[in-house]
Amino acid sequence: MSTDLTNGALFERAQRVIPGGVNSPVRAFRAVGGTPRFIARGAGAYMWDAEGKRYIDYIGSWGPMILGHGHPAVLQAVAQAASDGLSFGAPTEREIELAEEIIRHVPSIEQVRLVSSGTEAAMSALRLARGATGRNKFIKFEGCYHGHADPLLVKAGSGLATYGHPTSAGVPAEVVQHTLVLEFNNTEQLENAFVAHGHELACVMIEPIAGNMNFVRASLPFMKRLRELCTQHGALLVFDEVMTGFRVALGSAQSVYAKALPGFAPDLSVFGKVIGGGMPLAAFGGPRDVMQQLAPLGPVYQAGTLSGNPVATACGLATLREIAKPGFFEALAARTQSLVSGLAGAARDAGVPWVGDSEGGMFGFFFTGALPQNYGVVMATDKERFNRFFHAMLERGVYLAPALYEAGFVSAAHTPDDVATTVAAAREAFAALA
Repeated sequence: MSTDLTNGALFERAQRVIPGGVNSPVRAFRAVGGTPRFIARGAGAYMWDAEGKRYIDYIGSWGPMILGHGHPAVLQAVAQAASDGLSFGAPTEREIELAEEIIRHVPSIEQVRLVSSGTEAAMSALRLARGATGRNKFIKFEGCYHGHADPLLVKAGSGLATYGHPTSAGVPAEVVQHTLVLEFNNTEQLENAFVAHGHELACVMIEPIAGNMNFVRASLPFMKRLRELCTQHGALLVFDEVMTGFRVALGSAQSVYAKALPGFAPDLSVFGKVIGGGMPLAAFGGPRDVMQQLAPLGPVYQAGTLSGNPVATACGLATLREIAKPGFFEALAARTQSLVSGLAGAARDAGVPWVGDSEGGMFGFFFTGALPQNYGVVMATDKERFNRFFHAMLERGVYLAPALYEAGFVSAAHTPDDVATTVAAAREAFAALA
């Protein structure tokens, strides 16, 4: 690996052989402008770019690095697994152990199927819901991202409960003809959609805390009504917890809602990110009678060469065992809350409109006066001010998500000093924005 190249030189080189110079679009910095940082290494709460500059990392690989980079227990588990073999294409005991660990912490799940990405898990959960119900139509919400499978790359139509339109070239209109897109947190739209289509709906898929609108919670009244309507009409409620799973609480976001809504549970759940600990691993799960519709037991086909990969399961299992230790999430939530509170105070002192929210180790913020409740409001917030703030923080060694629409993540490796350094940098950045 070259040691004398700049981020700019690496980006130019990358663009010659990789579309856009990146292997996932948000990494290209197109939303904020400038040159993406090419990361050379990470340790704890920090990562270093190709030029040797250190950053306090609030991306954490977009969520998985809940323990920070290079946690000793995780590295040991991965090294041992790799020495035993990288892949077999046959069952291993560790797949069972990881499935048992997930089920132990998420009461709504009786069986789980391991896959390799969040997109694969969401796509498979949708197919399973359709196969289990014998229905084709489903609802998703504008601003919720469920991976890049064709039926899920959809934006809202022009009217109430209309069918969506593809948001990507290459997705035929026929593929999304059964996808209904509604406004997040809009109970009236939801009720009208069930009146019109309830008997045809296989499922409703939702991010309970939408991390691709930055950080927007589904309100309790909205979630309560959603659960009631799904039950009433025989549609499955699918929680996409790729981002929130084991990140906002040990029992994931569904446990947060269950505390406020006794007896609450989704029908199917989709996980990724944290359950792989930084390796390509995801899962979907639910009640036994639904999950047994999957091949080889049932008619719904799903398969994967690297599903349940032994190195990935070792990484994920070690991560889950660490975060299950007593007091872990209490400490993580307190650290995240201290960050958001510190940033809020710095913005207030500078006279900059700013609002933030957090749950567990996940947070978000907006340059506006009140927390947005849907995608339309998020889109109306001050993007230009966010972009200036992002670059001001990056210059001061704080790496935030390079897009207004992405959540941030705190790890167990972040210290009070890291938070204080971040808030001090923000004070300078806010002063320049005022």
